[in-house]
Amino acid sequence: MSRRVLEITPELVLRAYRHGLFPMAETRHGGRLFWLDPERRGVLPLDRFHLPRRLLRTVLSDSFEVAADRDFPATIAGCAVARPGREDTWISPQIEALFTELHRMGYAHSVECRQDGRLVGGLYGVAIGGVFFGESMFSFARDASKTALAHLVARLRLGGFTLLDTQFVTAHLAQFGAEEIPRQSYREHLVAALEAPARWLLAPGAAAMTAEFRALAGRAPSGGYFTSQPGVFP
Repeated sequence: MSRRVLEITPELVLRAYRHGLFPMAETRHGGRLFWLDPERRGVLPLDRFHLPRRLLRTVLSDSFEVAADRDFPATIAGCAVARPGREDTWISPQIEALFTELHRMGYAHSVECRQDGRLVGGLYGVAIGGVFFGESMFSFARDASKTALAHLVARLRLGGFTLLDTQFVTAHLAQFGAEEIPRQSYREHLVAALEAPARWLLAPGAAAMTAEFRALAGRAPSGGYFTSQPGVFP
């Protein structure tokens, strides 16, 4: 008896996201893809994102030229680069191809930081409804990925997004207010957020972005977001 192999397509990836699953590869160099559905999910509350004042100064300065969706393939390639403490990565050529096609379809997006025209940091993820599913970030210069994250959060807030899924919580994300919630709670909020009338803003006005950065600055991270505001939400 033959065993049917399910082809993983961009459309299948979108369906999986809508049900709370996300894909990873075994190694950078290939291997099978597998689906993750963590018991505790990382999320970053958009209305309680903590932007430290030191980082605010960097974000408002001309340290980086920040843009969205200018070079998605280069951004995901940057995220796949090995670095100290992470000699391997889950971003395989198949993952790159799938998400590059999702970008072509209008679902996957990148936020990119450049210095002197060179890409030095950024992040990428997938937007469906009012949810942004954050995938990975990288930094080749101090504060580059942090600046990209601040720009992402400002864009999401301006665009009406209600849920920023970070998959897991790392020390890097925890400093901005990321927290873990149970799988069932995540799914309930996912269902609601998928129906939100949000839109990805490619180039928000500078004044609107600056206002968002200043509104986010100085907020101390705290837990219990879903207890205080059920049904609404890196």
